Amino acid sequence: MAGTRCHQYRIVNRWSGNLGTGTSAYAAYSRNHELNGEGKSEPIRGSSDPMFRGDRTRYNPEELLLGALSACHMLWVLHLCADAGIAIVEYCDEATGEMVEHEDGSGEFTRVVLHPHMVITDAARIADARAIHDRAHQVCCLARSMNFPVDHEPVVSAAR
Repeated sequence: MAGTRCHQYRIVNRWSGNLGTGTSAYAAYSRNHELNGEGKSEPIRGSSDPMFRGDRTRYNPEELLLGALSACHMLWVLHLCADAGIAIVEYCDEATGEMVEHEDGSGEFTRVVLHPHMVITDAARIADARAIHDRAHQVCCLARSMNFPVDHEPVVSAAR
């Protein structure tokens, strides 16, 4: 396609949960694994949700999905605000997601809501900053790729 660029990403996911007999039984193995990206100094330590025999001290795929959606949205907001001359001095998002588990054990996310709270330096630009969240949502490649709604409910305030 003219005018488009293709970006490729790679990550290695290594299972570290062999407790001696591999997957000889459902309860015989750990769900622990490590995600490593080229040039990264630290792996992301993952597992499954504790409800599915996972380690609650490690990130599960559902949390990583929320984190990826939140980070993509935030990075676009930061970029678009910088381009618009809006200075953000604080940004925090408490993303939430809803997943339905079906009778056959399969599951799917039905909704994610981003709850970004940001503080900007100019109170006169609060409405502009809030509107930038809509634009960020339109251009975030992750939100655009989901087959469920990714909503955002931004709160913008001015620094005192």
